[in-house]
Amino acid sequence: MRRDAPELFELTQEPALPAEPAVIRAAIEPLLSEERKQRMRQVIALRSRAVVPVLDRLIDPHNVAAVLRSAEAFGVHEVHLIQGEEPFLASRRIAQGTERWVDVQRHASAEACVRALRARGYRIYVATMDGELGPDALANEPRAAVVFGNEHEGVSPELRRLADASYTIPMRGFVQSFNVSVAAALTLYAATRGRGGDLSPAEQELLHARYCMLSMPRADEVLAEHVRRSADERA
Repeated sequence: MRRDAPELFELTQEPALPAEPAVIRAAIEPLLSEERKQRMRQVIALRSRAVVPVLDRLIDPHNVAAVLRSAEAFGVHEVHLIQGEEPFLASRRIAQGTERWVDVQRHASAEACVRALRARGYRIYVATMDGELGPDALANEPRAAVVFGNEHEGVSPELRRLADASYTIPMRGFVQSFNVSVAAALTLYAATRGRGGDLSPAEQELLHARYCMLSMPRADEVLAEHVRRSADERA
């Protein structure tokens, strides 16, 4: 796919909330439908950081978007990017806005990514033809970071060296590997099976405020008007 196609966009980290979560919820939540509020509560309750995908220098915007979409669908709250020579681009048509509902975290190198994840208790797994584990075993790991490599070169030698273990997705045909987006979907399905949500109350509150902002057209204007009226009432 051409990397200058108009449907592509560069992935960036979500900006900080423009106000305290309680203020945002007070301004916007009463304007949302009951159906929307119930759906947000259900999604937030099942959001998890236990399994995180790590995209190692992926190039194809379709693959990047497809992994984002699978991660969001399986309740995965974080996606980590290791930057290569090319910027991380994703297809709007494939992503369907899912990049807004997950946390995207960028790293300048494999070492920086692994260091950050290990500091938070993650073990690092890479897929190989002769992996030590099957993908179902990842569901038993308290915190697992699963690396998906570049379409042409696979996982970098540095990440293979830094990884804690490897796993393999069983195949029965002549083909020797899956497309990276398919491998990600199969892995995330297996690794998240049986898991519930694990965000802290404070994290859930932040996420609830963020989802309120994303669910309301012209949310910034609505929030600003609420803040103005509140200030007038206190005056």
